[in-house]
Amino acid sequence: MFTHDMIASFNELETSLYNYICQNIDKVAYMRIRELADETHVSTATILRFCRKINCDGFSEFKVKLKMHMKDTKSTSLQRTQHAVIEFFERTLKGDIEAYIKHAASLVAKADNVIFIGIGSSAILAEYGARYFSSLGKFSMYIKDPLFPVHTNHLYNCATIALSVSGENSFTVTHLHQLKQEGSKIISITNNKHSTIAKISEINIPYYVTEEWHENANITTQVPVLYILESMAREIYKLNK
Repeated sequence: MFTHDMIASFNELETSLYNYICQNIDKVAYMRIRELADETHVSTATILRFCRKINCDGFSEFKVKLKMHMKDTKSTSLQRTQHAVIEFFERTLKGDIEAYIKHAASLVAKADNVIFIGIGSSAILAEYGARYFSSLGKFSMYIKDPLFPVHTNHLYNCATIALSVSGENSFTVTHLHQLKQEGSKIISITNNKHSTIAKISEINIPYYVTEEWHENANITTQVPVLYILESMAREIYKLNK
């Protein structure tokens, strides 16, 4: 509701008003302008000027937008993690995900260099995957910095494992294009097989669970990704014995 440009335009009184609103949003949404002025020790003129700066014609419109914002950001009703995990494993048993995992493992087992790529929560899993693979004898590295320089001319016989829920992260796509052009084999683990990252991969392993969001954060369960990574690492270990 409050953009960076709006906040930067506030003077000292407007900033104190902004801080009060953020800390008492449920209360302010039902106050009269005089009540808010008394609570914040500013004039009604200051409040009206504040409203105009955030693109509201008056205090009434501001309260309407505030209530809409409260509705949009109310607590999400989350499904139980058990439900998402059962959903994944039921589909796994009915599908051919194990065949995809074995195919990917055979490709990675032949590679001299293994790179994991991910951004956000996928970056954490990329780090975990690199450590897990290395623990089972397949030394791997990970990239979680979207601006990390990739000097692909130093890579030989490389396999890249890309992690992304949406499969559309622009930084990951850019890195993958660069690595693919230099001959790296691309394996992706995404939530569906119709994404950009899936399409540019030699092998895509989709896990198909219901996406969940809380406000602007993607909170889709990552248990399937852990299962796929650990299964792949164990399969590589058997191939390299």
